[in-house]
Amino acid sequence: MDAPVALADQAVHITIKDLAPHDQVVVGSSATDYHGKVWRARATFTADDHGTVDLTTTRPRSGTYDQADGMGLFWSMRPPSGDPDQAIFLRPYPETAPSYTVRISVTAHGRALAGRTLTRAWETPGVRSRDLTLAHDKVAGKLFLPPPGTPRHPAVLAFGGSEGGVGMPFEAALLASHGYPALALGYFRMPGLPAALRDIPLEYFAAAARLLAAQPATDPAHLVAMGYSRGSEAALLLAEDYSRLVHGVVVYSPSSLVGPGFPAGGDAWTYRGRPISQGPIPLDHLSGPLLAIAGADDALWPSPSFTGQIAAQLKDDHDRHPHQTLIYPGAGHGVGTFPYLAEGISFVNPTSGATTPLGGSRPADAAARERGWPKVLALLADARH
Repeated sequence: MDAPVALADQAVHITIKDLAPHDQVVVGSSATDYHGKVWRARATFTADDHGTVDLTTTRPRSGTYDQADGMGLFWSMRPPSGDPDQAIFLRPYPETAPSYTVRISVTAHGRALAGRTLTRAWETPGVRSRDLTLAHDKVAGKLFLPPPGTPRHPAVLAFGGSEGGVGMPFEAALLASHGYPALALGYFRMPGLPAALRDIPLEYFAAAARLLAAQPATDPAHLVAMGYSRGSEAALLLAEDYSRLVHGVVVYSPSSLVGPGFPAGGDAWTYRGRPISQGPIPLDHLSGPLLAIAGADDALWPSPSFTGQIAAQLKDDHDRHPHQTLIYPGAGHGVGTFPYLAEGISFVNPTSGATTPLGGSRPADAAARERGWPKVLALLADARH
C-alpha cells in the first residue's frame, strides 16, 4: 500500500504480491461507523502469472463490486444489516474525529495472509476549525482553515439543500486540508434560523461570504460558492447578485430555476426584503468560473435538464469565464461530492422513515464522485493563477 495515511478523498494503491500464480485470494475491508456498526466489503481475485494482484487493474471474480477499481473496497462497503442502497456510512463531524480507519485483510484457502490498517483523514495536521454561532458571528456553521503559514488561497462557502442543518462539513474539512479555507454553512433547521426552507435572505449568505473573505488565509479575490441540490439556487443567486464578493460557483445536482419554499411552498429566498420570484435564475453578472455536475439518472428532479439550461444560458450571455457542465451517466442525485465513502442511492428520513429514491446506482455514483471531485480541486487551483 502506497498511502497507509491519506486524506479521505485520496486513492490508495493496493497490491498483493508473492502469491502462487493464478491462485485465488479474498481481499476484504472493514470500518466502524458513527453508531458502532461494522461495514464490510470483499472481493475475490485471481493472481496473474507472477503471483500478483493489483486492485487498480484486476477485475474481481466476485464480491461487493464487479469492475477493476482500486478503491472498490471502500465505496462498496455494506452495513451488517439492511439494504445498502438505503444506508450511508456516517462518521462524527471532522472536528470531533479528524480521521477514521479501514482494515484491509487478505485470505487464501481459509488462511489469513496479511492485514493492514489504513487511516483516512478528514483533516491534515494543523487544520483549524471552529463553530460559528448566530450570537457571535451572525451566521451558523463550521469554519475550517488551513494550517498556519499557508499562503492565501481561494476559499469555498459550502452549503447543502433541503435537508437543512450544517451542510458539507466533511467537504469543508477536506478543502481546508488541500489549502482552501472553507465555511460549511447552515441556513435553516437550526436554532435561531428558519425551521424550513422558506424566506431565506440572500444577505445571510453574503454575510457568511464576507466572514470567510476576511480570514487571513483567504484570497478574497477568489471566493467560490458551492451549493448542492436546492442549495444550488442560493449559490447561483449569490454569484449573480454579489458578483464583487463571489467569484465562482460549483453546483451539484443543480437547478436553473428558483423553486418554491420547502416543504410547504411559499417563497424560498428573499433579497433586500422582497421575495425572489420563482423562475429562471439569471447568470449574466457572474465574475468567475462555473462548474455544474449532475447525474444522468437523477430521480429527485431533472438536474440534467437544468444543467443543460445553465450551459445554454452562459452561451447566450457570452460568458467570458471558464465554465464546465458535466452530466455523468448512470449517476443519480448523489453524484457528489468527494469520493470513496460508502453511500446508498435513497434518502431515508430519520424522523418518519420515509424513503426517497435518488436515482442512479452505487457504482455509477462512486465513479462520478471519483471523476467530479478533482474537477472542483482543479477549478480552485486554476483560480490561484
